[in-house]
Amino acid sequence: MAGHSHWANIAHKKGRFDKKRGKLFGKLSRAIIVAAQRGGDPAANLALRYAIDRAKKSSMPAETIERAIKKGTGELQADNYEQILYEGYGPGGVAILCDILTENRNRTAGDVRKIFEVNGGNLGSTGCVAYMFDRRGVYVIKSEATTEESLMDVALEAGALDVAQRANGFEVVCTPDTFTAVGEALEQARIPTESAEITMIPQNLVELDLEMGRAVLTLIEELEDNDDIQNVMSNFSVSDEVMAELSK
Repeated sequence: MAGHSHWANIAHKKGRFDKKRGKLFGKLSRAIIVAAQRGGDPAANLALRYAIDRAKKSSMPAETIERAIKKGTGELQADNYEQILYEGYGPGGVAILCDILTENRNRTAGDVRKIFEVNGGNLGSTGCVAYMFDRRGVYVIKSEATTEESLMDVALEAGALDVAQRANGFEVVCTPDTFTAVGEALEQARIPTESAEITMIPQNLVELDLEMGRAVLTLIEELEDNDDIQNVMSNFSVSDEVMAELSK
């Protein structure tokens, strides 16, 4: 399992978030609020459309989604969320990025720093590890939704960089500039997506053994448990055998 495997991330997060649905709804609401600040019409705002889609797939009530949209457009009062990227190192020297949405930068910085320190890592300065990643748009698509040939025709024609086959389906990778065009092309071709996001993909991976893999996953889980952290990205990799042990 590679540290940037979006299939693995989806399965891992779903199991945890199903147990903490209230916390998940809070994170999804923030994402909708921020996306809606660029326009409250999902038909004209792809970021909002995918934020809503993620919320619906997590069974967020329609009224909660609508309330978050209204907060983003200013119809209802909302906190002023700031987007920040925190960078640091985890056990084994792995690089970790935290995508933050917070209304209190000082509180979040203190909380995140403590999580790193308690779990054998350290929060670094801006730019300390971000250069090890490339900002990319990633669409995850189930294998039964399309064929590889059809997907490649649609995605590459729309400007995607790559279409990769995974154990459970496909990943379409594109630049942030072509994210909207690729998403629209997939919609027009009626190819549903399991997830869609602009994220940071590592240029190289750090292979971890069982002990270090467990330590890194513990750190990532605690970071993901923080209300202000939307997403955690890292450059770790573990073998299938190690992953099987970690999943027990």
